[in-house]
Amino acid sequence: MFKKLVSLCLAVLMVAGLCAGFAGCAKANADFKIGVILLHDESSTYDKNFITAVEDAQKALGLSNSQVIIKKGIPEGNECYETAKDLVAEGCKVIFADSFGHEDFMIKAAKEFPEVQFCHATGTKAHTEKLSNYHNAFASIYEGRYLAGIAAGLKLKAMMEADSTIVPKIGYVGAFTYAEVISGYTSFYLGVKEIVPTVTMEVQFTGSWYDEAEEKNAANALINMGCVLISQHADSMGAPSACEDKGIPNVSYNGSTVSSCPNTFIVSSRIDWAPYVKYICEQTMAGKAIDTDWTGTISTGSVKLTDLGSKAPVEGTQAIIDQYKAELVAGTRHVFDTNNFTVNGEKLTSYLADVDDDGTYTGDTEVVKDGYFHESEYRSAPYFDMEIDGIHRINSKF
Repeated sequence: MFKKLVSLCLAVLMVAGLCAGFAGCAKANADFKIGVILLHDESSTYDKNFITAVEDAQKALGLSNSQVIIKKGIPEGNECYETAKDLVAEGCKVIFADSFGHEDFMIKAAKEFPEVQFCHATGTKAHTEKLSNYHNAFASIYEGRYLAGIAAGLKLKAMMEADSTIVPKIGYVGAFTYAEVISGYTSFYLGVKEIVPTVTMEVQFTGSWYDEAEEKNAANALINMGCVLISQHADSMGAPSACEDKGIPNVSYNGSTVSSCPNTFIVSSRIDWAPYVKYICEQTMAGKAIDTDWTGTISTGSVKLTDLGSKAPVEGTQAIIDQYKAELVAGTRHVFDTNNFTVNGEKLTSYLADVDDDGTYTGDTEVVKDGYFHESEYRSAPYFDMEIDGIHRINSKF
């Protein structure tokens, strides 16, 4: 009888302890807030993608609206630092900024507020700054762009089979001559080249992440040069709308444009940031460390393609995309396989990439081995910055 009473008392104490623990966790989570700093707003496909991700993560975590504070239209200047300070004052435990140029100001805030976690998309300096509360994140979006290139290549091949006069020349509207953009348009081109080996590509830069007029002008210029299919790494509807106006097939970025461009939209690749937002919230609430450099993949649900367009894609495209996707996931295919491209007519056998962002802008890390360029494996942000054969930059001042 005595043993039964002791066992019962212990059971009651354990339940009481668990309840107290759950109550403590619930209270801690109730006090939790995340702040999000956006360069633009919903009008930008890039920022809209982040907004959607935050909303998805909020729902998955059961956070209230008061626990998620989003600041929109924050320039890549000291305004970012001031906004981060405001979010700290509002009680945010983790702050996430979405634009490359926000980085130095996020680092400044991280140094001032060591008790708050600062996370930054597309940045390069976390692993050299070595701050315990500053973190970079990106995803292997080059794989998504490669798969989108496969879809574009199938379309281009079908166009050439239907009209023997078509020259396989495509165009790309890029924002800046950053490695992020170069890696993206090169992987897209290699996807197209997998289907149409003779393809060439012209790249027109705008010098801005979001400039609808300039992006539309760039797309029109590429079309006037004879480019028969266009893609882009820029954030407005400028290029897709130009393609729809001229009847030129288009591969967009960060979301489907099928509703606005039903006749020309093929597919779009995007980073789904929801897994990362959920991760940094969970880690912060649990008092656990956040990875210094975090790279999302197809397997983590961070690299995605939209549904195919309703009119422009070639029949059977999805099945072929799925085949290539499976090979990427299995590791039997690599986007930057050195057998699939040349630089100045030569096969690439070695390359020192500028992985350590220490301000010297010099190569420091060997990234070619096992027959391919190891993109986003030594830090999260891309560092593929070479000009490969078959791609021509119309302007290179940005």
